[in-house]
Amino acid sequence: MQDDIIAQGLELMLYGMGTVVLFLALLVIATVVMSRLVERYFPEPKPTPTVDEALRRLRAGTAAAGPDAEVVAVIAAAIHQYRAQKK
Repeated sequence: MQDDIIAQGLELMLYGMGTVVLFLALLVIATVVMSRLVERYFPEPKPTPTVDEALRRLRAGTAAAGPDAEVVAVIAAAIHQYRAQKK
């Protein structure tokens, strides 16, 4: 009688622990798949340079051949913001 109850308890424990381990494994797999899908279809946007970064580039001479489109956009936005504050 006692051996039968212990065997049933061990069997129930193994089923329960197996179910939890299986669920956690599936959760990890689902998380990895969703993460890869998000990275593939919704990539991180490229950060736009700030005015300070653009000025540092210009002063450092990295834009000696001419400023790229990002630097021009940053400078134009800074001028627009300055003129808007002056009104």
